[in-house]
Amino acid sequence: MRLNVNLGKNSYEILIQRNCLSQAATELNLKRKVLIVSDSGIPTQYIENIAGQCENSVIKIIPQGENNKNIKQFTNLCNVLIDNNFTRTDAIVGIGGGVVGDLAGFVAASYMRGIDFYNIPTTLLSQIDSSVGGKTAINMQQVKNIIGAFYQPKKVLIDPDVLTTLPERQKVSGIAEAIKMATTSNADFFDFLLQQDAWQNIEKVIAESLKIKISVVEQDEKEAGLRKVLNFGHTIGHAIEANFSSELYHGECVALGMLYFSSKQVKEKLKIILHKYGLPTEIALNPDLIYKSILHDKKAEGNQITIVSVPEIGSFELKKISINDLKTLLIDA
Repeated sequence: MRLNVNLGKNSYEILIQRNCLSQAATELNLKRKVLIVSDSGIPTQYIENIAGQCENSVIKIIPQGENNKNIKQFTNLCNVLIDNNFTRTDAIVGIGGGVVGDLAGFVAASYMRGIDFYNIPTTLLSQIDSSVGGKTAINMQQVKNIIGAFYQPKKVLIDPDVLTTLPERQKVSGIAEAIKMATTSNADFFDFLLQQDAWQNIEKVIAESLKIKISVVEQDEKEAGLRKVLNFGHTIGHAIEANFSSELYHGECVALGMLYFSSKQVKEKLKIILHKYGLPTEIALNPDLIYKSILHDKKAEGNQITIVSVPEIGSFELKKISINDLKTLLIDA
């Protein structure tokens, strides 16, 4: 299946197809110098598969983990590009999850003010969310994605077969983002996830999730308004992640974050579907620590923050509330 992200001069195609990694040379322009960025958790065969199809490749493996999406790794990758005389006509390929995609994409956006970037997501979470939309970033001072740029990839290759080597907990973490999309934007998709087995229909889950995200991104590429709906569950979710990154995955934090801004009826349905897929629904939080993390949130505007609330499945509301009211909500939760 091919999906198009229509953004004028920044438009690109997403290919969702089993074994498409082996067809990378026919889908991507690899007849030039290519920096392949991956991490230590990615199976070697995926990296070698892409490298073998490149005319001239340089491979850089970063350590696995969200804490490696930092300025040090950004600098290291830039040095690799300089040391190997990369030019504006060359490219970067990211093979991995959201950490690799965000970091490699930000390097591509920054080096020589922008070189081509191809994203090959290998986690479910990155396949249905972070690989599409052009958000690139690194973390700093325990603040997630605080330094970054909007920079669209030239193409995205999604191979569902790579999920067979993904640990079960990471797969479950990815499903949280599909549930997020369905909760705000597609009641039928939510019912599908609730009644059917997502793992037996993974290509449909990926495609339906991306259709929602593409529609939003096409209307609001740089998050001036509507795109904020994609932050459902992330305001508190990112704050939880900042304080529990060694214990919880991103999708698990988003799952918990969704419960704070849902109506009673939606919260009950969310708990059922989260339980079905093995995602958490409760956590003991220190409101002061969470509040401190939210103060650095990119969604904050002065003393206000825009939250996404869901009154009923398949719909959403964007609301501005004061930071103090948000703290009260945390304490009362």
